[in-house]
Amino acid sequence: MILHKLASWWRKVFDSRYFQTFLPVLCVFYFLGCAQHTPTQSLNDISNAEEIGTGARNHYLKPHLSPNNISDEKEIDLLRKGVKKGDLSALNKLGVRYANGQGVLQDDRQAVALLRRAAEQGYVAAQNNLGWMYANGRGVPQDDSQAVTWYSKAADQGHAAAQNNLGRMYANGQGVPQDDSRAVALYRQAADQGNISAQNNLGEMYAKGRGVPRDDYRAVTLYRKAAEQGDATAENNLGEMYANGRGVPQDDRRAAALYRQAAEQGNVSAQNNLGWMYAHGRGVLQDDNQAVTLYRKAAEQGNATAQNNLGWMYANGRGMPQNNRLAAAWYGKAAEQGNASAQNNLGEMYANGRGVPQDDSRAVALYRQAAEQGYAAAQYNLGMMYANGRGVPRDDSQAVEWYRKAAEQGDATAQYNLAMMYEKGRGVPRDRQQAEEWYRKAMKQRQTDEETGKVSRWLGEKFKNGGGVLPVDDQEAVRFLRSAAEQGDPVAQSELGHMYATGRGVPKDEHLAKQWCRWALDGLNKAATQGDAAAQRNLGRMYEFGLVVPQDDSQAAEWYYQAAEQGDASAQNNLGAMYEQGKGVPQNMREAKNWYSKSAEQNNASGQINLGRMYESGKGVQQNYSQAAKWYRKAAEQGNALAQYALGVMYIDGRGVPRDKRQAEEWLIKAAEQGNTDAEKFLRPKQDEEQKESM
Repeated sequence: MILHKLASWWRKVFDSRYFQTFLPVLCVFYFLGCAQHTPTQSLNDISNAEEIGTGARNHYLKPHLSPNNISDEKEIDLLRKGVKKGDLSALNKLGVRYANGQGVLQDDRQAVALLRRAAEQGYVAAQNNLGWMYANGRGVPQDDSQAVTWYSKAADQGHAAAQNNLGRMYANGQGVPQDDSRAVALYRQAADQGNISAQNNLGEMYAKGRGVPRDDYRAVTLYRKAAEQGDATAENNLGEMYANGRGVPQDDRRAAALYRQAAEQGNVSAQNNLGWMYAHGRGVLQDDNQAVTLYRKAAEQGNATAQNNLGWMYANGRGMPQNNRLAAAWYGKAAEQGNASAQNNLGEMYANGRGVPQDDSRAVALYRQAAEQGYAAAQYNLGMMYANGRGVPRDDSQAVEWYRKAAEQGDATAQYNLAMMYEKGRGVPRDRQQAEEWYRKAMKQRQTDEETGKVSRWLGEKFKNGGGVLPVDDQEAVRFLRSAAEQGDPVAQSELGHMYATGRGVPKDEHLAKQWCRWALDGLNKAATQGDAAAQRNLGRMYEFGLVVPQDDSQAAEWYYQAAEQGDASAQNNLGAMYEQGKGVPQNMREAKNWYSKSAEQNNASGQINLGRMYESGKGVQQNYSQAAKWYRKAAEQGNALAQYALGVMYIDGRGVPRDKRQAEEWLIKAAEQGNTDAEKFLRPKQDEEQKESM
C-alpha cells in the first residue's frame, strides 16, 4: 500500500511541467566544473601526455540549452524568482548563467556572489562551482587553497565532479601538498559514479604509474569507458595507446580514427596528434598539407606542441614553402610556454642564424632551458657549446657533464662525443676503456634519422681511418657507412664509394664506386660550400681521383686545405700528401711534414705512417729512426697493417728500437693476418725452415 502511494506521488512529480522543464538543466549543472586536462606530445614522439588537469584553468562552465523551447528570457525570469525565494538550485543555476554570459551579461563577480550564497548553505553543486571560480581566478583573486576548500566540501558530500576536481588539485600539488595516492582515491570515487573526466584522469594515473602501479591495460579500460561516452580527451588518450601499442595491440589506423573523433570535437591535442600521423604517414596516407592544416588549427589555439611542429614544417619546407623566419616565430611561441623541443629548435636557429640574427649566447640560454627539463638533444647541444666555447667560455668538464646526461638517455650523438672526450682526455682523465664502452653503446643505437645517422657515418670513418680506441676494421667501416649512406648522408655515400674504389671491406667495384659518388655529389657540393669539413675532404678526394668529376689536383688541394684548416685529420694527411708529391700545389716537404704532424697528433693512422716514413727516410726532416718507430707504433697499435709491417722491419734491423726478432715476428704476423704481402714474404723463409725441421 505504501509503495503504491509512493509510486503514485512520483508519477505526479514526473508529469509536472516544472519537473520536465528543469530536469535536463539539473543534469547539465550536476557536471559543471568537471575540469578536463589537455595532454600534449613532443616532436617525433606522441607517447607523452601532460600532467593531469593542466589546462583546467582555461576550462569554461558548460552552458546548457533551454528545454521544451523555453526562451532564455523566460528561464532567467524563473531563476530570478527562485533566487528571491532563496532557492539554492536557482542561485547556483543563475550564478552559472552569469559566469557563462548565457541569457545575461557576463559578470563573474555576480556569478561568485550567487554561487557563494548557495555554497554557504551547503548546496553541493554550488560549492564545486565556487571552487572552480577560485581555481580559475574568475570573479575572485585566483586562490588554490580556497578552491580546495570548496571542492572538499562538495567532495565530502559525494559530488563526483568535485571529487574529480579535488583529485586534480592533489595530482598537481595546487593548494595542497602533491599527493598522487590521494588523487587516485578521489578520481576513483568520481569514476565509480560515472564521472567521465575522472575515468579519463584515473586512466592517466594508471598509464603513468602515478599513485598506482603502472597498468596499461587498466588505463585502456578507463580511457575506453570515457571515450565511448564521447569524451574527446579520452578518445585522444586511447588513440595514443593504440599508436604506441600500450595495453592494446599497436594499431595506427585505430589511433588515427580516435584522434579524428577527438579532433572533430575541437580537442587540440588530438588535432596535433592527427597532424603528426599525416606528417609521418601512420594510419593514414602521408599528406604534409593535411598535417600543416591540423598543426595550424591546434597551434592557433595555443597548443605548444603543435606550434613547435608547425615551426618544424616551416623550417623544412614540408607542406608549405620553406620559411625560417616563420619557423622561428612558431618555435618562439612554443618555447615561451616551456616546450623543451621548441626551446632546443629555436636555440639551433640562433646558433646557425636561421630566421633570426646569429646569437650564440641566446642559443645557449635556450639550450639550457630545454636541457634542464631533461631534453636529451638540448643537453647534447649545450655540451657542444661548452666544448667549442660558443656563447660560453670553453669548459670541457661542463661539456662532459651535459654529454653524459644526454648519453645516459640513449642519445647516440652524445654517446659518441662522450667517447671522444674520454679518448682524448678532455674534461675527464684519458680512459680507453670508458671511451670504447661509450663507442659501443653508440653503435647499438638504431640509426634511423638524420641526426643519429651521422653517428653511423662517424663510426664508419673511425673504423676506416683508425685513430683511437677503435681499430681499423674495413668490414665494420662498410657496415656503418652503408647505414648512413642509405639514409642519404652524402659524406657517407662518398666514403662508401671510396671503399668500393679501393676494395676495402668490399670487393673492388668501379661501377658501384661511381654510383655512390654520383649520389653523393650534389649533397657534398652543398655541404662543402656551407663549410662542412667532412664534405670538403670528400669532395677533394673526388677531384683528386676523378670520381664522377673531372680529375683536378688544384681543386682537390683547395678542398683538402679548407677541411684541414678546420682540423679534419684525414684532410690534413691528404693535404700533406699533395705537398709531398707536388700535386695541385708546389712540392714542399716542410709543408708536407707540417700537415702530416697535425694529422698524426690527432691519432690519424695514415698521418702517423706518413710522418714515420718521413723520419725514416729523412725527407723534409732530419732522419730519426726513433721518431719513425714511435709513429709507426702508434699507427700499428690501431691495427694498421702497413704500420705493423714497418715496425716489424724496424725490430729486425734494430733501427730506432733494439733488435728483437720476437717483437719483429709478432708485428709481422699481425700485418700478414690482415693480408699484407710484404709481411708474408718476410715470414715465409721462417715457415719453410720450420717445415724442414719437422720432416
